Amino acid sequence: MIKVLYEDKYLIVVEKPVNILSETVSNTRRTMPDILKKMTGAYAVDTVHRLDKMVGGTMVYSKSRRATAGLSKMIRDHEMVKEYLAVIHGVMDEPKATLRDILFKDSKKNKSFVVKTLRKGAKEASLDYEMLATAKTEKGEFSLVKVRLHTGRTHQIRVQFASRQHPLVGDSKYGSPLKDEEIALWSYHLQFQHPVTGKPVDEVSFPKSTVFPFSCFMKTIREIEKQHRAEKETL
Repeated sequence: MIKVLYEDKYLIVVEKPVNILSETVSNTRRTMPDILKKMTGAYAVDTVHRLDKMVGGTMVYSKSRRATAGLSKMIRDHEMVKEYLAVIHGVMDEPKATLRDILFKDSKKNKSFVVKTLRKGAKEASLDYEMLATAKTEKGEFSLVKVRLHTGRTHQIRVQFASRQHPLVGDSKYGSPLKDEEIALWSYHLQFQHPVTGKPVDEVSFPKSTVFPFSCFMKTIREIEKQHRAEKETL
């Protein structure tokens, strides 16, 4: 069963499980829109932003044309707060910074690359990150980072960190030597103004405590969860 974080007649915010497609594709019914359509009885469920199949976490879906238009505009105008938790190999040089790159998507390889200049198929990408904790394990030294996206490019978080020699743990496509682990990326926080009612929507979800390598950082993750709960209670 999909965990519902917020729902009204216009939209639904849920925790997407790992290994389920976030958008509709023609050759399968095992996608989030199809599952949510059955769950809610909505006539249609629209995808307004995306997560890679192997990435889980907080997502918003529209159940009305009005909400679809409003949410899509928010995302285009960068008015929706989208924050992620990631575990990377090693330690970044700076504890917090903005990463800016030009990314080129190779559709044939389904892979993005950092390039030096804008050209056809290339787009600017930026994000803020903050290192939250580090851990030394038998599998290497890792860092838990909080990421706020400013743009939503294909594999953006994965390729921007990998290009700096700090791939996400488990992301063998972009250089992680740990090929048997899940990609350590989780969409934990969405915050936006409801496109119809105007009320604030602020929802979080967190990876399971048993999932490596997030399991190495559960004390820090629980502190984030506690902080969000306290902030929400004061609204």
